Amino acid sequence: MKKTEKKGLILEDYIDEFSYDNKRFGAFVSFNRIAFIFFVFLIISAIFSSKAIYLSSKKIEEKKIKLDKTDFRASIVDRSGNILAKTVITTNVGINPKLVVDKKKLIINLKLIFQNKNFKEIEKKIEGKKFFYIQKKINQNELDKIVLLGDKSLIYEEKISRIYPNKNLFSHIIGQIDDNNNGISGIEKYYDFELRKKNEPLQLSVDIYLQHLIRKELIKAKEFFKFLGSASILMDINSGEILSMISLPDFDLNKRKNISDINYINRTTKGVYEFGSVFKTFTFAAGINENIIEPETKFLNLEKKLPCGKNIIREYDEKIPSDLTAEEILIRSGNIGSVRVAQKIGIEKYKSFLEKIGILNKIEFDIEEVGEPIPFRWGKCKLATASFGHGITTTPLQLAKGYSIISNGGYEISPTLIKKNVVNNLTKKRILSEGVSEKVNIALRKIVTDKEGTAEFANVPGYEVAGKTGTAQKSTLGGYSSAKVNTFAAIFPISNPKFVLIVILDEPKISKEYVYKYRNKSGSFKGTPFNTAGWTSVEIAGKIIENIGPILATKY
Repeated sequence: MKKTEKKGLILEDYIDEFSYDNKRFGAFVSFNRIAFIFFVFLIISAIFSSKAIYLSSKKIEEKKIKLDKTDFRASIVDRSGNILAKTVITTNVGINPKLVVDKKKLIINLKLIFQNKNFKEIEKKIEGKKFFYIQKKINQNELDKIVLLGDKSLIYEEKISRIYPNKNLFSHIIGQIDDNNNGISGIEKYYDFELRKKNEPLQLSVDIYLQHLIRKELIKAKEFFKFLGSASILMDINSGEILSMISLPDFDLNKRKNISDINYINRTTKGVYEFGSVFKTFTFAAGINENIIEPETKFLNLEKKLPCGKNIIREYDEKIPSDLTAEEILIRSGNIGSVRVAQKIGIEKYKSFLEKIGILNKIEFDIEEVGEPIPFRWGKCKLATASFGHGITTTPLQLAKGYSIISNGGYEISPTLIKKNVVNNLTKKRILSEGVSEKVNIALRKIVTDKEGTAEFANVPGYEVAGKTGTAQKSTLGGYSSAKVNTFAAIFPISNPKFVLIVILDEPKISKEYVYKYRNKSGSFKGTPFNTAGWTSVEIAGKIIENIGPILATKY
């Protein structure tokens, strides 16, 4: 084996990494020579790159439109500091057709950079002689290539842009801005002044991880139940802080949507619904608060039918016994029994109770897209139907507030999207009598655990879920349709109430494919002939609590 010694460095002529023998030309290339050539190449490349960067920046500087720094808006973050909305500087690239010298060459060069563009349309626009954008919010790689073309017809425009990294996730909460950087909906509008004037981020009460998990379950549910839309609210019942608020369908905030489109209404705050039997909880609580009934109060000889004007009030289930206690009426969701409780309370006291818990009047909130309950004239028949949630409307947000007050000890709260310190209940204004919450919460728990209850599918082990179902027919101009709004209002953990979860499905359909699993029992079954709340909203709420429970237990 031949060895070559050169200046103390021993090289073996068979080692590829250091040298090779070019037999064709009979030339030997040393490692040192290769290294030298490579070094020279790097120097030349560095000089060329520096010049290109300089020329690029110079071209951009010459052609860009000056920014108005007053258009900057403060960031919006979730309760943990995760960015939900942020202002950045982006670059738009446009073409001034009047400056195009060689259209064919320009098109060829642009095709190499933008392979997915419709260049037939671009050619037409060039012929039109009016300035147009070829790419907005261009990425840095594309921008570098565009600049190196050196074409005078290409115009660069720096623009202050609002980006939303989570796209659809918070669309109805965050809201939108217009082309002039003005807030036009949601938080962006309600806090427009603050976002323009402050430098520090606006911190919301919502949690990005909870929002993601709940939205995921609602989207999954739509595959089976084919509903028109859905909504959910997760709120701390002691502070009023909203941890998650979702309305589907939603939209990508980076792609502006017509906010007047009714398909994209914020159902959680703007939607006004008849909620059906979830109102029976209010009737039960009002009776206890006014010292008119106790959970053990007996109602005997309850009818199966009850006249109300030209209409007839019926029980949804003819198997409901005619003799029930007030608590059993709530557990079994009796219509006639709820009417009898309301009749004992009377119009004025019942109306006053609903006003106390925030059901009847428009609520003050952190966004302007808030619906207002439809006004009506009180009478004996209206009292009867309102007692079981028929002919009386409110919003999901107000429903969440009402259930929170009933379950948190009877203290006033104000729902909010802004993070704040939890206020001790002792400092709050009490609006319900002491002991009401305890009695109501016991009954709500039995709705989930008892065999006669309507919310068995929400009995998630470890989380002590309580709540009330509601299945309501949708009102029309001529009366009521067969389409339903299904609702479940959940409180958990009921031994130390912390959270309210409202789940609403708008016009769910019967699913033959959905697999139901008993949470405290073995076994499962597929499909059901029913599309009532107990089979839809309750099931989805249970799934949600299973997924978010570990986060809530850890963080809250």
